[in-house]
Amino acid sequence: MRSIDELLSPFYQFAVDRAAVGIHAIDKTGRTVIYNEKMKEIEGLALEDVGDRSILELFNFEQEESTLLKVLQSGKEQLNVKQTYWNRNGTEITTINDTYPIFDREILIGAVELARDVTALEKFVLQPFRKNSDPVTFNQLIASSPLMKAVITTGKKAARAKLPVLLIGETGTGKDLIAESIHNELSPSNTLFYTLFCHSSDPIPIGRLSEDLEVAETLTLFCERIDLLSIPLQQNLLSILLKTPHSNRQFIASIGDDPVELIASGTLLKDLYYFFASFTIRIPPLRKRKEDILPFISAYLERRSERYGSPLKEITPEVEHLFLGYDWPGNTRELEFLLDEISSLAMSETAITYDLLPLHFRMKSADITDEPTQAADFIIQPGKELLPLDQFLREVEVYYLQKAMKLNDKNITKTAHALGMSRQNLQYRLRKLKNEEKA
Repeated sequence: MRSIDELLSPFYQFAVDRAAVGIHAIDKTGRTVIYNEKMKEIEGLALEDVGDRSILELFNFEQEESTLLKVLQSGKEQLNVKQTYWNRNGTEITTINDTYPIFDREILIGAVELARDVTALEKFVLQPFRKNSDPVTFNQLIASSPLMKAVITTGKKAARAKLPVLLIGETGTGKDLIAESIHNELSPSNTLFYTLFCHSSDPIPIGRLSEDLEVAETLTLFCERIDLLSIPLQQNLLSILLKTPHSNRQFIASIGDDPVELIASGTLLKDLYYFFASFTIRIPPLRKRKEDILPFISAYLERRSERYGSPLKEITPEVEHLFLGYDWPGNTRELEFLLDEISSLAMSETAITYDLLPLHFRMKSADITDEPTQAADFIIQPGKELLPLDQFLREVEVYYLQKAMKLNDKNITKTAHALGMSRQNLQYRLRKLKNEEKA
């Protein structure tokens, strides 16, 4: 005969998976024990992604402390706490959390968090409208390659025609910069640049868009990543746009993949695609326009020098070779973030050398350079810049697994046995590390 707990278990699972809030529970070691569908939607991860890793390995909390870990450490609940953090793919997330300690016979065994997603709302509040201060124009965009020159030419034509525009490109290619450049190319100009940050789980910005369009007589509306909206919200957005007068308004949207594939997979509403597709501009990834890499770096260093007095003026031939050989899966955004990191660590150096490159980048580009990561790179030395603990542990894991595989002639079974882990677990970790390098 089945126990009460066994009988109730399917009901509990059903309720957890269909709850309107994200639910994330961890045990006393910080490992995930519950991760429902709503939390997967909010954070962009799956249970298999989080089940074998701690919170700090999965997310970057910057200056904030994880509310889950705070409750786990203190044993005290944290209610109505706003938290902004980034997942391992670099996606920013903002939630309002109620977090509770879990006790068993007065012994703390874990913590559970109920999270409400306010990511899009936060962006909406911070930047729905933008005046033309510090404008981004086509003249400021780096376009040494024929591909980017063609993008800018088409963007200028779109601005003259004042027809809806669809921007297609991978994450980090600068779709938002192209949109703002089109806005600032308009003649006569529109007063406002309005960004609608689209998110699949948050209807609030869509709900308020109609009111805001009535208030603003002349504006450019940029719908960033409409393919991330749920289909019902895409239908709501289309309905609002069809009812909105087009005079004195420029409509621009962006998507992250080929529209034909998105429509075929049911991710993009065909009619919404047709609304924006009067002008379609494909922004090529950085790996297909490497002529733009060095001019981009030069412009960055010049801008950094003007604003902050940075002494960095150039890169060495060794680093140039490394940058040109790397595929830049995060595109210009990844390059800019890397330059930010290098610049913040530089002291009196006038050139970016190999030694200034962060360890995580050296490891990702180890096949390009003749100087692979060494165990000595992990030694803590006086005066050496310390990495965040989760980043350090991640890089040590990469190094250790790579060395273990090499010692065992890249045989999964032998390596797993040597490391005292299952073959499936090793394959999972190697697959995750490979995906992170591409992200």
